[in-house]
Amino acid sequence: MPLPVILDCDPGHDDAFTIMLAAAHPAVELLAITTVAGNATIEKTTLNARRICTVAGIEGVPVSAGLGRPLCGTGLVAGNIHGESGLDGPGFGEPTVPLDPRDAVTLIRETLLAHPVPVTLVPTGPLSNVAAFLLAHPALAAERVERIVLMGGYTGRGNRTPAAEFNIAADPEAADIVFSSGLPVTMIGLNVSHQVPATADVLDRLDALGTPLARLCAELLTFFGTTYREVFGLTAPPLHDPLTVAHLVAPGLVTLVRAPVAVELTGTHTRGATVVDLDGVTGRPANADVGIGVDAPAYWDLIIEAVRTLGSAR
Repeated sequence: MPLPVILDCDPGHDDAFTIMLAAAHPAVELLAITTVAGNATIEKTTLNARRICTVAGIEGVPVSAGLGRPLCGTGLVAGNIHGESGLDGPGFGEPTVPLDPRDAVTLIRETLLAHPVPVTLVPTGPLSNVAAFLLAHPALAAERVERIVLMGGYTGRGNRTPAAEFNIAADPEAADIVFSSGLPVTMIGLNVSHQVPATADVLDRLDALGTPLARLCAELLTFFGTTYREVFGLTAPPLHDPLTVAHLVAPGLVTLVRAPVAVELTGTHTRGATVVDLDGVTGRPANADVGIGVDAPAYWDLIIEAVRTLGSAR
């Protein structure tokens, strides 16, 4: 039986590949896609989710817009990484996949109620929507959410600030709510995703597929690589977000350890940091499974196969 999943995302180049992997892999039943402001404004991330579904032929999966700002304070965008549109690189036509009229929290609630078994939430952007749902429907979450598998955080240095990863820094209060929820949480952070750079070999494998979707994916990664070189000096961009779905479809692909994770909310220089106690020095109980390693070749095999599957169906 496929694993039922709700994907909450902020497309974003790496989110685009997450959508495709979740839709293409037979081990996942993609029930819904909700969007949040993060890599770009909510209007742009929602449009981008619809664009990716359209070009990849993903139909019948509702796409709903969520929160356009964090629970507290002002939001962040990552135009220096993802471009003005949030998905710069290739050209996109108007999407044919419609926007569901429900807001994200309503869609999550109704999807959980309608599905016969508990559902896994997979957030790959700021955790605003997920936290808002947990606050609004705590009993339903406890009963109907199987687990939360998120991309965000780090066991060491950040990428938005020296201490904080972008998704957590964009809404630290929301992240704190998620990690304090008592639900099973898996955190796959930058320390793992930096182990899966999209190298020239990956682009060659996409080019070899020879489909319009594969060419579009190669263009996405080419643009993504350009900004990562300019901003971080990396020779190839890490493809962060699909690690969440890859972990679900291939248990063991990501190496996990149990650990306490706290989110810093007040530090002058460290707000948004994920404080991961890998050595047990705080004595706090573990509240998350934390990614520390990954089988990179197996990961890229999953990504290439997803693009092949969806591209060949077009």
